[in-house]
Amino acid sequence: MIGVLALPAVLFALGSFQSSATPLSEPVRAELRAGGFWHQGCPVGLSDLRVLTVSHWGFDGRAHTGRLIVNQSAAGPLARVFRQLYRLHFPIRHLRLADVYGPSRDRPQDGDVSGSFECRQAVPSPCTGGSGTGTWSMHAYGLAVDLNPVENPYVGCGQSRDPAAQRYRDRSEHRRGMVTRRVIEAFRAIGWGWGGAWTGNTKDYMHFSSTGH
Repeated sequence: MIGVLALPAVLFALGSFQSSATPLSEPVRAELRAGGFWHQGCPVGLSDLRVLTVSHWGFDGRAHTGRLIVNQSAAGPLARVFRQLYRLHFPIRHLRLADVYGPSRDRPQDGDVSGSFECRQAVPSPCTGGSGTGTWSMHAYGLAVDLNPVENPYVGCGQSRDPAAQRYRDRSEHRRGMVTRRVIEAFRAIGWGWGGAWTGNTKDYMHFSSTGH
């Protein structure tokens, strides 16, 4: 079953964006259950989720195939977003199912993994600490996407939950992989908001969602 998640990235024809959305296969469903990424009581059923396959640019300057699990209602709109990100040559470091849901020992050591669905609570601000808020994250619905979390950290009160991302707290100096105005506009075009626009001291620069939260 791990092999299904760990399919190697396949290069698309250069200059040609492709996307597809398919129901979760039984092996993928089994992996989500086994890893605790989905369980009874989650706010969305497995039948309401889709594997969204998109072409994207990597940090190596090459076109890759990426996969993420999203709410079926968001699959079409998100395909349009990723089409625009592809046109912008916006690089995404890791965008495979195995990078998110595979065994911990096999996940990228840099932690710079983009993705969507995970049945979990919203993560508290670095200002307050802790591991849960008591409310579902939009990721639990498959209605949120995180992009390049190292380059786009979750910060608050001068702190980051990931020490490796500290140098990206200064958003005045653009570095490769950081969310740009055009990336924000691509999500805004489907009605999604950006965590970097939150009021107050807490900003989640990696985070886009259907509600903006």
